[in-house]
Amino acid sequence: MLEQLYFAMEVFLNGLMAGVLYALVALGFVLIFKASGIFNYAQGVMALFSALTLVGIMDGQVPFSHIINATFGTDIHHFGWHVPALFAIFGTVIVMVLFAWIVQRYIFRHLVGQEPIILFMATIGLAYFLEGVGDLMWGSEIKKLDVGLPQGINDTIDQVTYEMFGYGFFIDNLDIVATVVAVLLVIGLVIFAQYSKEGRAMRAVADDHQAALSVGVSLNFIWIMVWSVAGFVALVAGIMWGTKSGVQFSLSLIALKALPVLMLGGFTSIPGAIVGGLIIGVGEKLFEFFMSSSALAGELFGFTISATENWFAYVLALIFLVFRPQGLFGEKIIERV
Repeated sequence: MLEQLYFAMEVFLNGLMAGVLYALVALGFVLIFKASGIFNYAQGVMALFSALTLVGIMDGQVPFSHIINATFGTDIHHFGWHVPALFAIFGTVIVMVLFAWIVQRYIFRHLVGQEPIILFMATIGLAYFLEGVGDLMWGSEIKKLDVGLPQGINDTIDQVTYEMFGYGFFIDNLDIVATVVAVLLVIGLVIFAQYSKEGRAMRAVADDHQAALSVGVSLNFIWIMVWSVAGFVALVAGIMWGTKSGVQFSLSLIALKALPVLMLGGFTSIPGAIVGGLIIGVGEKLFEFFMSSSALAGELFGFTISATENWFAYVLALIFLVFRPQGLFGEKIIERV
């Protein structure tokens, strides 16, 4: 029984780490929603595109090489050099800032004052367009991403827990790094949103586009800034997920797991994205452990259930929508008529 308890503690810690990765994706949604009132369906694809771009720059891959070779009959795929990870990350950040400028200049600049559903539909189109461009630029094969982050079991935690309990906990070094990065990101974003002039302008834009324009707030600058920051957050999430499971087009589906996180934490709360991610990560891991354990669930229900991680988060989010639709940290909307 003690071994089961120790295993549950290990599952709990790994759930916390998984929740941090979910929260990194959810942060991008929160940033854009706070600044523009737009639910950005393309956030998951932005994480995919940034990870693809990072791998392409690091490997010296020629963008659109498949199209170039098919058009001109050449056989060019690589420039013949490899870029250090730090410089490649900097180059990818520049690409995401350029992407933010293009999005503002050619899409949302023309949608100021439109209904939220129109803005949401625009992000759906943007997601499919960006996914197609990523495929054309870098190819659709699975890519390995290695920026020098530590991976594998943390020997120190394994040794300490074994000496304490006689059972070594398996905690991945990459998950620990992701946790530290997420904490630093949240602290920085909260300080920025609450205490900087740009952060206050961001909240003003989210409340009313036209009113913000009338008091001298530059809508163009705010949206470019927010989409750039969201692009950087997507890059961080893409690095963590890409390093963990490879850069592949299924990476864009992590946005679906971010939806329950947002419903729990609230669409307008940066700390809520982290708390929601931790609840989802821990909840789905512990629930899977409980329901798949014949010793625990079998005695109570007479049967066991597996693969609960696929649906647990959405059921939990549905419960929250019924009893607290604004989430744990979201702002309760009161309309007077």
